[in-house]
Amino acid sequence: MTDTQQPFLAGVIEGFYGPPWSPAERLELFDWMAAWGLNTYAYAPKDDLKHRALWREPYADAEARALADLIGAAGQRHLQFIYALSPGLDIRYSDPTERDLLRQRFDQLLALGCRNFALLFDDIPDALSTADREQFGSFAAAQCHVANSLFDWTRQRCPEARFLFCPTAYCGRMAAAQLGGPNYLATLGAQLAPEVDVFWTGPEIISRDIPVVHVRQLQEVLRRKPVIWDNLHANDYDSRRFFCGPYAGRPVELRAEVAGLLANPNTEFPLNFVPLRTLAQFVRHPAAAAWRPRQAYLDAMAEWLPHFATLGEALALEDLVFLGDCYYLPHQEGDQAEAFYQSTRALLEQDPAGWGGAAAAWRREAARLLRVSGQLTGLRRRPLFHALSRRVWELREEIALLDYYVEFKSRPGHAATPCRSDFHQPGTFRGGMVARLQKLLTLDPDGTWSPGSSPATGAGV
Repeated sequence: MTDTQQPFLAGVIEGFYGPPWSPAERLELFDWMAAWGLNTYAYAPKDDLKHRALWREPYADAEARALADLIGAAGQRHLQFIYALSPGLDIRYSDPTERDLLRQRFDQLLALGCRNFALLFDDIPDALSTADREQFGSFAAAQCHVANSLFDWTRQRCPEARFLFCPTAYCGRMAAAQLGGPNYLATLGAQLAPEVDVFWTGPEIISRDIPVVHVRQLQEVLRRKPVIWDNLHANDYDSRRFFCGPYAGRPVELRAEVAGLLANPNTEFPLNFVPLRTLAQFVRHPAAAAWRPRQAYLDAMAEWLPHFATLGEALALEDLVFLGDCYYLPHQEGDQAEAFYQSTRALLEQDPAGWGGAAAAWRREAARLLRVSGQLTGLRRRPLFHALSRRVWELREEIALLDYYVEFKSRPGHAATPCRSDFHQPGTFRGGMVARLQKLLTLDPDGTWSPGSSPATGAGV
């Protein structure tokens, strides 16, 4: 069994691919967390070279001072700081000098004031060298040996240290595919020191739902409660989107079945207010009451609204909610965005000659999104604007095209006339290599892929 006195971890893991957050952003994050009742921050940005690619190299003096300042700032706000190291890309498990390098890195962090650590083996090739296989026999056994050795060494120097481990198969789908080899998770459960917490993302890497029954089954295999590394709001896999919807798809009963909930959110820090605010509300929500994600979202949006102060006309809350609904969660749009999409689809499926007043009603809704996207250009918080601008401008261009099409087709005698836009031309709109490649395969509703259709030459539209 795991340590019974260890506190529930609730907070944020900076564990995405992309530019790490700045010191100022992390301090703002710490202030949010302290105010909202979250207690844990894990440092694991994939693109800190010395976290992953150059894990053998110690931090230089300036880098170490910055980490010491960050650790101190977390401590001042009574937040647990977890330092994570990710050596799995090229570690030689059977080489004792590699374990020495791991200890040297943790020793450097101990000297900087860190007291909690994680060893991550996610997103790596699941193959062993001949020497490693001869010594350990399996991928899981090799990782357990290294992790247990480092855990024992760390606990000797810091008896209260919290120690976490991220497996190579870190979601249900990966485990079912036997990533890491046969019985990978069962071997971890049997051989990993019972005091070591294990990260898990749920049934999928980005899990729409994390059912209680799923976690209880996992407990039997791991022989401990997992810590959820929650990618619900992560957007590093899709640079066109961000997610500002609520913490959802997790029942309140889940809290009793896990050792912690750590959100790995949007790469762009300013976009994480609502995701983290609603996570904090979820963590403190009464156990006997049903969790209402939509209401939590609306409440958090009202709190986020002051961040949208502009040089001109004030942004209305209802318009911010509409915009946020367009960037809600990976698997669903918000209520207003979904309604807008359905009304758009229904309109375009009809003969324009019979649109009547439906076209004018649709254009009024489109005008709201066009107006709010224009208002964002005057945001006083420029980092927030920069995080939003390219994505929202893409939405604006699509709405502008639809609006032009509906207006054109509504003109007398134009219902059957081909529509062309001077501002949406082949190559310059929906163009480029990625857009062309995306047309070659079609993702069907059941999750399968099939050949699509695309012009053989040209930039395409």
